[in-house]
Amino acid sequence: MKKFNIRKVLDGLTASSSSAASPQTGNRENDMIQETLQSEHFQLCKTLRHGFPYQPSSMAFDPVQKILAIGTQSGALRLFGRAGVECYCQHESGSAVIQLEFLVNEGALVSALADDSIHLWNLRQKLPAILHSLKFNRERITFCHLPFQSKWLYVGTERGNIHIVNVESFTLSGYVIMWNKAIELSSKTHPGPVVHISDNPMDEGKLLIGFECGIVVLWDLKSKKADYRYNYDEAIHSVDWHHEGKQFVCSHSDGTLTTWNVRAPAKPAQIITPHGKQAKDGKKPEPCKPILKVEYKTTRAGDPFMILSGGLSYDTVGRRACLTVMHGKSTAVLEMDYPIVDFLTLCETPYPNDFQEPYAVVVLLEKDLVVIDLAQTGYPIYENPYPLSIHESPVTCCEYFVDCPAEVIPAIYSVGSRQKRQGFSKKEWPISGGNWGQGALSYPEVIITGHADGSVKFWDASSLMLQVLYKLKTAKVFEKPRSKEERSSTDIVDEDPFAIQILSWCPESRVLCVAGVSAHIIVYRFSKQEVTTEVVQLLEVRMQCELNEVDSPEAAGEQSAVSTPGTSSSPQSSLPQSHPSTSSNNSSDGLRDNVPCLKVRSSPLKQSPGYQVELVIQLVWVSGEPPQPITSLSVNSAYGLVVFGNGYGLAVVDYIQKTLLLNVSTAELYGSSDPHYRQPRSPRKARQPSAGFCDGNDGPGASEERCKSPTSAKISRKISMIADQKDDARDNSFSRSRSSSVTSIDRESREVITSFYFCDSLSKKSEMVAVPSLWIGTSQGSMLAITLTVPSTPEQRMQQSVGISFCGSVVSLKGGILCMAQLDSSGTLVPHVYEPWYEPNAPEEEREQTRKRRPTSPPSSQENQDCQYAVVCSMKQAKVVALPSQNCIYKHNITETSFVLRADVVTVSAGLCIACFCANGHIMTLSLPSLRPLLDVNYLPLTDMRIARTFCFSNQGQALYLTSATEIQRITYSQETCDNLQEMLGELFTPVETPEAPNRGFFKGLFGGGAQSLDREDLFGETASGKASRSLAQHIPGPGGMEGMKGAASGVVGELARARIALDERGQKLGELEERTAAMMSSADSFSKHAHDMMLKYKDKKWYQL
Repeated sequence: MKKFNIRKVLDGLTASSSSAASPQTGNRENDMIQETLQSEHFQLCKTLRHGFPYQPSSMAFDPVQKILAIGTQSGALRLFGRAGVECYCQHESGSAVIQLEFLVNEGALVSALADDSIHLWNLRQKLPAILHSLKFNRERITFCHLPFQSKWLYVGTERGNIHIVNVESFTLSGYVIMWNKAIELSSKTHPGPVVHISDNPMDEGKLLIGFECGIVVLWDLKSKKADYRYNYDEAIHSVDWHHEGKQFVCSHSDGTLTTWNVRAPAKPAQIITPHGKQAKDGKKPEPCKPILKVEYKTTRAGDPFMILSGGLSYDTVGRRACLTVMHGKSTAVLEMDYPIVDFLTLCETPYPNDFQEPYAVVVLLEKDLVVIDLAQTGYPIYENPYPLSIHESPVTCCEYFVDCPAEVIPAIYSVGSRQKRQGFSKKEWPISGGNWGQGALSYPEVIITGHADGSVKFWDASSLMLQVLYKLKTAKVFEKPRSKEERSSTDIVDEDPFAIQILSWCPESRVLCVAGVSAHIIVYRFSKQEVTTEVVQLLEVRMQCELNEVDSPEAAGEQSAVSTPGTSSSPQSSLPQSHPSTSSNNSSDGLRDNVPCLKVRSSPLKQSPGYQVELVIQLVWVSGEPPQPITSLSVNSAYGLVVFGNGYGLAVVDYIQKTLLLNVSTAELYGSSDPHYRQPRSPRKARQPSAGFCDGNDGPGASEERCKSPTSAKISRKISMIADQKDDARDNSFSRSRSSSVTSIDRESREVITSFYFCDSLSKKSEMVAVPSLWIGTSQGSMLAITLTVPSTPEQRMQQSVGISFCGSVVSLKGGILCMAQLDSSGTLVPHVYEPWYEPNAPEEEREQTRKRRPTSPPSSQENQDCQYAVVCSMKQAKVVALPSQNCIYKHNITETSFVLRADVVTVSAGLCIACFCANGHIMTLSLPSLRPLLDVNYLPLTDMRIARTFCFSNQGQALYLTSATEIQRITYSQETCDNLQEMLGELFTPVETPEAPNRGFFKGLFGGGAQSLDREDLFGETASGKASRSLAQHIPGPGGMEGMKGAASGVVGELARARIALDERGQKLGELEERTAAMMSSADSFSKHAHDMMLKYKDKKWYQL
C-alpha cells in the first residue's frame, strides 16, 4: 500500500495567494475561537479494498496456509484468508495476471503477467511487497509450474521452450528444454505454445510437457531427452496426473478427455466425451465445446473425482456455464451464474504423490466466487463470508456514516439475519488462513449502497471489515410490467426504472428516504414487527416551475382542482383518494398529464421486520413533459419532513400527516430580490400557477382540512400537487416565468436545487432565537433559507400543519453549493436535530413514552451579536457566514482551474474541517472556521464518473469510493489512522507446520517404487548447467528486499515472536529426534539380546540336529 507525500501547508499563508483564506474586516470576534487542527493531523493513504476482484483472470491456493490469491486483468492481486482477512496489491505495470503459484507454506507467491514478467511477492508482512522481478525479453510466457517444496520454477513460453528460474535469487538457470529436442521427429511442424508443465508425482526427474497442438512429452531431466511422446489430433487445454504417476488425463478442444498410461504412448487408454451424444453406429460422438480445464483427484476409500469446466455440446445455445463433477458412475452438472474463469480442487494433502482426498472446489467466475462442498450429497455451496455481492446489481449511489449510534448496527443485523438464504453446506468456510489485526477502530461505521434494481444494502464497515447487514427491495412497492410490451408509455428511462439515485438516512431515528430515477421518493421507517399494508400511501406531486400558460387537464371538462388567487389550498389536496393512477388524465391534445412514471401496487404489501414503507411520493407528467430528475434530497425526523429538489424547484412534504407543504420554483424562493436574469418563455393556452405551498399564514381553513388527514396505513392518499397562488404582490414578483418546454441551452443555465440542510438557526437578520430552518443550496451558488413553524408536542404535530416562511438569500458563492453546516459560537459543529427511534407499530401509549423531539435547547442571540456560523462550500469556494448578521467572516477559493465534486463538513479526532475532492484528483481539507488549508494531495485524477458518483467523506478521517464496478476502496486522510494501520490490518501468513510426507511403506522402501526424489541443484545450478543468456531476461530487484523472505517486516516484536516459534520448533524436533534415537537404541539392545539367546540355544548342536 502506497503512502502519499503530503504537501503540508503553513498556517501563515499570505492573503495575496488566490487559494488562501481571507478573513473579512469588521468581524474580529472570531479570533477568540481556538482551532486545534494542524497539517500534522492529516495524511492520506489507502486502507482496504472490499468487494469482488474486478475482471479476474487467475487464481491460486496455499493448501497449508489456506490462503486464496486472485489476479485480475488490470494487474491487481487480491488475497483472502478467513472472514475479515483480505489484502489488495497492485503490479505497477497494470498488465493482466495470467498465472499465480504459491510457495506452499513459505509465505511467498509468484505471479506471471501478460507483459512476460514474473514477480515474487513476500506475504510474511501485512502489506505484501515484491522481492524480485524477472522480465523476459525474447519470449512470451504461457505457463508456469512450481513443484511442491522446490525452489525451481518451470516457465513455458509461446515458442515451446521451457526455462527454469531459481525463486530464491530469481535468476535463470542455464538448463533449457528446447521444443525441437522435446518433440524431435514426432511432428513436422512447430508444436505451438507450452500449455502445461508438471512433474511426475512419483518421480521428480520426469517432467510432463503439454504443447497446444496435442503433443505431450515426458521429459527425463537427468538424461535431457524425451522418454515418451503422446500424440492426439485435438488441441490440448489442460493435463492432470493420477497421484500414483502411472496415468494422466488431458482435456481437448473437441470436448474429449483422453487418459494415457505412461508406458503406453501409442494410443490413449480411454477416450470419453462427457457431454457428447453417443452415436449408435459406433462412430465418434459429435464434437463438443472445449474442455478448458480438468482435474483428476483420487480418494482412499472410493472412486476418483474427475472435475472439469466446459465441454458442453454445441446445441446447448444460451445455456449457462457449467462445472461437471464425475465421481464413479455419477455425473453432476452444476450451472453457474457467470462464465467460469478458473477452478481449483481443495485437497487434504499438499503432497501430489498421496491420495488427494478432495473436499471442496473453488470456482472463480467472472463476477462471483463459489466454493462447492464435494463431501455432501448434492454438492451444496458454502456460505461466502466475504463482501463479494456489492455488484449484485450495479451500484448507483453510496453513502458512508462513521460514528453511528451503537445500537443501530445490532438492530439492522437482527432483521437482516432473517433474510439469509438456506441450503448452504454445514461445514466451515475452507479458506481460513491468516489472523485478524490487533488494533481496531472503536466507532461503528455503516455504508449504504443504492443499486440499479432498486435495492438498498446496509453494510457494517466497522473495524476495517465489511459485512452485509440488510437488503431492502424498493421495487416491491411498484407494479412490475411482465414484458417490455406491457411497459407504460410514461416511463422516462428505458432500463432500470427503479434505480436509486439519492439516499438520505438519519441514523438516530433510522428513517430512510430514497429517490429513484423515475422521479419517485419513498420514505421508510424501521420496525421490528411484521405488518401488512393494505394500500400503500401515495402522494402525487405536480412540479411545474413556470407560471406560463400550460395545457390544463381541466380543459377537457373535468372538475377544476386549481385554487383561485387569494384562497387556501384546495380541499381535495388532503382528501383520501382511490389508488388507481391518473393515467386517464390526458389533456385534450393527447399530451400525458398528471401521470406518474411508475404504478404503485394496488394489492396488499406484506412488510417483514426492517424498513417498511411510510409514504411514496411521485412526480407526475405535466402537459406532455416528463418530470425532471430529482437532484437533491433530505429527510429530518425531528420535523417529520422530507424535502427534494430538481431543475424546476423544490417541494417540502410532511411525511407524518402525508401532506404537501410547499411547492415552489427556484425563482420564487428569491422573491423580488432574484439576482439572476431569467428569460421569459412563450405562453400556452391556459394559465396555471405553480407556487403551491401551505404555510402558517394560510388561515384556519387549510388547518381544518389537514386535521382530517387519517394516519391509518389502510387508507390510501393520492395528493395531486396543485399550486396555491398567493397575493397579487407575490404573483407580480414571480411574473418572470418560463415554459416547461425549454431549449437545451436553457437547461444548462437553469438553476437547479443541489443541497439541503435542516437545522435550528437564526436565518433572518432580525431573529433573536434560533428556529427550525431549512437551508437550500442551488447550482448558481446561492444559499437560501426557509423557516419552519413546527408544533411542539406530538399531539399537536399530528393535528396542526407545519408553517413555512421565506427568508430569501443568505450568501452567494462561485459554483453550485455542495454542502452546508452550522457551527455554534465556539466553533463547534451543531449536531443535526433528530427524533430518537421508536417502534412505529407499537401501541400509541408505548410510542409516546419513547418520543422526545429535539432535546437540544435552541441558542438565543443578543442584539447586534452573532452566535452562530453557517459553513457553505461550493464547487469553487468555501465561506463562513456569521448569523444572524449574515456577514461573511472567512472566504477561501478552493480551486480556480478545476471544480469540487464532493465536499463534507466532518469531525476528526482533533477537531472539525471541510474535506473536498476535486475533479483534478486533489483531496483537500480546510480548517474551521478560518478555512486554512491543511491538506492538499494529488490523489486520483477523475477518470470514471463512477468515482464522482460514489465518493464519500465521513467523520474520523474516513472516505471511500467505488474504484470499479465491483469494488469499494476505503481511504483515510487521518494521520492517526495511518500510524495505526499496521496494527489494524490482518496477517496473511501464520506459522503452520507442513504436514508429514506420506509413508512409503515397508516394501516400497525396501524394493523401490515409492516417490523418487531429485537433487535439482545438481541439474539446474550454475556449476552443472552454466549461466543463462543475459539477453533472455532482465532481473529487477523489488522494494521488499531478500531478507523479507525469511522474516516478517512488521517490527522487532514480529521478529522475536518468529524467533521464539523457530526455537520452539527446533526444540520440538530435537526432542523428537532424541526420542527416536532412544527408541532405536532400545530396539538395538532388544535385537542384540535375542541374537545372543539364539546363539546360546544352537551353540552346541550339530547341523543335522537343527
